[in-house]
Amino acid sequence: MILYGLKNCDTCRKALKKIDLATFVDVRAEGVPDEILEKAIAQFGNALINSRSTTWRQMSDADREMAPLELLKKHPTVMKRPLIDRDGEFFLGWTPKVQSALDI
Repeated sequence: MILYGLKNCDTCRKALKKIDLATFVDVRAEGVPDEILEKAIAQFGNALINSRSTTWRQMSDADREMAPLELLKKHPTVMKRPLIDRDGEFFLGWTPKVQSALDI
């Protein structure tokens, strides 16, 4: 299982504590592979964009109007977190519903 997030994100830290063998990818330092972003956007659409984040609020209007894939490539920290990849099956966030789906 791969968890994409930010190392200083409290929600990502909570998820990592519960998912023992997850590989963590810091999106600020390492980014998210294009193929993963494309699949996640296909599944979650605009829900993948965290419009309540500090990054989003500081963006220009031009950046906010970018297509989700291009926006996340340019500003990976605007992605809602965590994005969890379990063998090609994606989960977004750390809600009770996600935890239940992951059997945690």
